[in-house]
Amino acid sequence: MDYKQTYELWLNSPALSEAEKAELTAIAGDEKEIESRFFSQLEFGTAGLRGTMGVGLYRMNIHVIRHATQAFAKVILNEGPEAVKKGVAICFDCRNNSDVFAKEAACIMAAAGIPVRLFESLRPTPELSFAIREYGCIAGINITASHNPKEYNGYKVYWSDGAQLPPNHADEVAKIMRESDVFDVNVADYDKAVADGLITIMGEETDEKFLANVMAQVNDQAAVDAVADTFKMVYTPFHGTGHKLIPEALKRLGMKHVICVPEQMVIDGNFPTVASPNPENPEGFYLAVDLAKKEGADFILGSDPDADRVGLMVRAGDEFKVLTGNQTGVLLLDYLIGAKQRTGKMPKNPTALKTIVTTEMARKVAEVNGLACFDTFTGFKFLAQKKDQLEGSGEGNVIMSYEESYGYMLGDYVRDKDAVTAAVAMTEMAAYYAGKGMTLYDALQALYEKYGNYGERTLNLVMPGLDGLKKMADLMAGLRADPPREIGGETVKTWKDYKDGSVVDAATGEKTAMELSGSNVLRYELADGTSVIVRPSGTEPKVKVYILAQGESQADCADKVAKYAAWAEGLKDRR
Repeated sequence: MDYKQTYELWLNSPALSEAEKAELTAIAGDEKEIESRFFSQLEFGTAGLRGTMGVGLYRMNIHVIRHATQAFAKVILNEGPEAVKKGVAICFDCRNNSDVFAKEAACIMAAAGIPVRLFESLRPTPELSFAIREYGCIAGINITASHNPKEYNGYKVYWSDGAQLPPNHADEVAKIMRESDVFDVNVADYDKAVADGLITIMGEETDEKFLANVMAQVNDQAAVDAVADTFKMVYTPFHGTGHKLIPEALKRLGMKHVICVPEQMVIDGNFPTVASPNPENPEGFYLAVDLAKKEGADFILGSDPDADRVGLMVRAGDEFKVLTGNQTGVLLLDYLIGAKQRTGKMPKNPTALKTIVTTEMARKVAEVNGLACFDTFTGFKFLAQKKDQLEGSGEGNVIMSYEESYGYMLGDYVRDKDAVTAAVAMTEMAAYYAGKGMTLYDALQALYEKYGNYGERTLNLVMPGLDGLKKMADLMAGLRADPPREIGGETVKTWKDYKDGSVVDAATGEKTAMELSGSNVLRYELADGTSVIVRPSGTEPKVKVYILAQGESQADCADKVAKYAAWAEGLKDRR
């Protein structure tokens, strides 16, 4: 069936409301728009679904949510009656339609006879991961598009370990979706499912259990208490789910001056005060910076809409500087090592985890301090798997896992990035340095003196539209067929293809194998020690290029990053 036939099928379906039919009727003469909505269905992967909201097969709407959930329910049913009894936890964020989509998912699961634990209102993503583990659920669903623009929504799926869905289950969900009619679903009546006990509502009792675990991660309470009367910080949830639990956790930490950005404490899926609700984008912090200057704060913390990522800005003289995810992670890792050593809380065989696109400075910090450091592919499901593998075998105890895109995982009670726990740990860290008369910017400079100079940058090569996926695929295929011999005038020594796990010596052509394989990522190691990594995004229409540099000084690192960034920008035109 081609996209025109699919459009007509939807337009005439009794499953659509009058408003939905009107939306489709309005595009009747727009061939390109019809094609963009119906050329295919949204691809279901280990991160679930993500896309712009609207009516259509390639959009996020209640029909796609029902279809995906029915497929997911079949996967759970195939696990047998004991798995079914464990039930599913469902969470949602602040985005437009998130509450509606969550209720629809709950009703599909209930119709399949699978018990549901549904949060009463929006909650942070890490609390869903916690709830799955705490209540022994077989799986979880989160309606969120994380830090994407307001037009997006998403459907994230989790398994019984609290991590995102394993590839074999994700593949099975995708297969069922491809082979089934999007409108052939069974939907329970919500009120009856609640009355029958198939849907149970979760609320403050789960918050309290989660917060108890969060607060158990505090390492050096004395460091906070020493400055609590004077130390000021600013917090923003960017209109999202961190608005309740993060200020509460910081209050329990003993922080007396947590100044919240009032305009951004308002829950709003339109994100009216920011162009993008992403703490990776410093322009979103403008209200927080104004407030910090007014109140005399040294430390700004912001969480994204589903409160799994956290970003920092810190005072440097009279201005505020952004800390990148790489820099924040290095600071936190170094701090946790010191705090755990001071307080006697360091476990045996301490270990740090990072992803392949995260700064090599993290490895240096870990190894100088006697910790092992392991790489995984990008994504917290891989970090979670590695943590479980190391701790299950007794090889290591992970004190911290992180990736450069502002995600941090601490403790044993979640298997996903967690802005709530990270906010507590980072605030403790900032208070510790404040007690020494240092800002986090000062602390970062001290780390460069101790461990050496590193610089990083991530570029996003956006490739939108129907031909975007083809452009992304063609770019990766072209780089494999004709690998660059030099980048920015610097010789490429080796290139690594994480798809087949091969390492090629550029000078000799000799090929060897590495430990990691199975991901569409290319890495180039240059003669000056810089790594350039190219990876298509799994959730957005863009190719990401990561530049990881080392140098004699921060200026030297900045020069290298700029030089290689110019090469990376040219990849959009590579044929």
